[in-house]
Amino acid sequence: MEPLQRSRLWWGLGYLLIAFIVVVSLVPAPDLPDLGIDWLDKLLHFAAYLVLMLWFVQINPPDRYGFWMRMFIKMGLALEIVQGMIGYRMFDLWDMGANVLGVLAGWGLGRAGVNRILVKVEEVWLR
Repeated sequence: MEPLQRSRLWWGLGYLLIAFIVVVSLVPAPDLPDLGIDWLDKLLHFAAYLVLMLWFVQINPPDRYGFWMRMFIKMGLALEIVQGMIGYRMFDLWDMGANVLGVLAGWGLGRAGVNRILVKVEEVWLR
């Protein structure tokens, strides 16, 4: 894996992404528009955790993917449990499943070689 030239930036943005997901998971839920998609909430959960894991496969060597996969699965499970405890959000096993599937999809994409996006961004940016 090629080292990133702006790794501190990418790590900082990754931690902001984690913070964003934590905050959005714990503030009162917004009213989602009715787009005729019954599972829109689950798609959003899946997409958030897919992006999160895919981000971290960009900034880590492959031998660290498993660590981040386990951490993000635990984070998704813990946030769902906390949502069930805070009163204005609710615990949902389907959300939990969507979080886990998103992490696994990001991990799988990283293992399949989709782990050079930020390298390409830097190549264009730093020309």
